[in-house]
Amino acid sequence: MPSITRQYSAAAGQASEATERAAELWTQGVGKLTDRLPALLPQIDLVPAIDRYFDFVQRAVTMNRSIAVEWAQAMGALSGAARERAASASEVMRERAESAGEVVRERAESFERAASEQAEKAEKAQEELAREARRIERQNARQAHEKARARYEGMTKAELSDLLVKRDLPKTGNVDELVERLVEADGK
Repeated sequence: MPSITRQYSAAAGQASEATERAAELWTQGVGKLTDRLPALLPQIDLVPAIDRYFDFVQRAVTMNRSIAVEWAQAMGALSGAARERAASASEVMRERAESAGEVVRERAESFERAASEQAEKAEKAQEELAREARRIERQNARQAHEKARARYEGMTKAELSDLLVKRDLPKTGNVDELVERLVEADGK
């Protein structure tokens, strides 16, 4: 009977190791993701949720181990057909432990996929913000230029030429060129 206990303990140990590896991989993935996210995005703190989830998994593993130990002790007292039934129950327990390990791996992969999708969305949002900022900047520059031009609208070529001479600028060209030259000089 001690060999069955050892086998189940080994299986439980493997499930625990798998859980720990999954948690490590997930933590590394989240670390990589957070390194890529810009400071503009809100911080997402998944650690408490993950801690609760893995605390639950750890409690389940501990309960399974406790149940398995009790089954192993009961098996020592059983004989014949009862031993066969206990062996069947032990197999079910092993299958459940393996199933729990698979669930943990699937959940870790799911968290990783969700984090990756979130990073992609954040990157797209950042690109869209940059495009919008460039568009607004161009629009503001156009408006400022139009406002600067409005000051000289309606002036004759002679009046514009006089202003250019006072500023020691060339006075050749058509009215639009003269206005542009004055606007450029105002901007400096």
